[in-house]
Amino acid sequence: MQTTTRRILVVALFSVFSLVPSRSAQPLVSLEMVNVGDPGNTADSTTFGAVDYVFDIGKYEVTIGQYNTFLGSVAAVTGDSYLINLWDARMASDLNIAGISRSGAGTTGDAYRYSVIGSGNHPIAYVSWFDAARFANWMNNGATHGASTETGAYTLGGATNGIYPVNPGATWRLPSEDEWYKAAYYKSDGTNAGYWFYPTQSDTAPGNTIGGDPNQANYYADDFAVTQSVDYFSSTNYLTDAGVFSNSPGAYGTFDQGGNLFEWNDAVIGSDRGLRGGAWFDLVKDLQSTNRAHSGPSNEGFLVGFRLASVPEPSTYALLLLGAGAVYAWKRRKRSL
Repeated sequence: MQTTTRRILVVALFSVFSLVPSRSAQPLVSLEMVNVGDPGNTADSTTFGAVDYVFDIGKYEVTIGQYNTFLGSVAAVTGDSYLINLWDARMASDLNIAGISRSGAGTTGDAYRYSVIGSGNHPIAYVSWFDAARFANWMNNGATHGASTETGAYTLGGATNGIYPVNPGATWRLPSEDEWYKAAYYKSDGTNAGYWFYPTQSDTAPGNTIGGDPNQANYYADDFAVTQSVDYFSSTNYLTDAGVFSNSPGAYGTFDQGGNLFEWNDAVIGSDRGLRGGAWFDLVKDLQSTNRAHSGPSNEGFLVGFRLASVPEPSTYALLLLGAGAVYAWKRRKRSL
């Protein structure tokens, strides 16, 4: 009887520890996330922002450097148009947001080679909702070389148009509109704390001075943030590095949810997907909580990027607790024998 009990314990512990993710294949990209708590918070007067669970969201927008690594992993040797088109030629030619260049033919003998232009810490632009969804799938599948872009958060199967819902249990995905809104505007103090009008913890319009002043963002406030000039130049890069407005985070610690680039979310608005946050070329109204934008999911624009959200998997610590529980149950059973 004792031998049988021990065998049950070993099987139980093996089952528990087999759930712990393998660390043998390290992800090529790591996203810095912030935790958004206060589950069950009330919605804003706009009806958005109520989320009844804890989640994580990207501290920053996905950067050019991160997206460049993604391209090199999944779109170096391919004949699939949906992978080839993860890169848009304007990522290189539009100097306002550049970007990423590409060379090569995409074949085994002459693979596509992707290279960062300028700062890799700028957010990536010219990405469609489908491009962002494929990045999320790749993250779900370990962000390793050649990891699938077609399953995971979204079952795409090569699609480049239409509406595709997030799959239940997805770890990495685009944020819902309520998640994005809460991370940007909620005051982060219980379930009925209220909302800010701007995602810089302010009801007053932000300035656009780069650096450590509070309540600042990258948008057009009578001049461009990067140049502090009213003049527009086609050869000037107007994006700013992730977190450069160092004293202007949202209440949960996100940066650039106002300005830099509009960001995709998972809202379905007619045949479009949701966008929020404003961009470097836009006016202050686009940063406000009342501004709800949208675009066709296959559109790629010079003012559009994205960040990801995540519902964390059970931690290794939690799994160890399950193992401890199995040990405790075995000991209790042994005493009763």
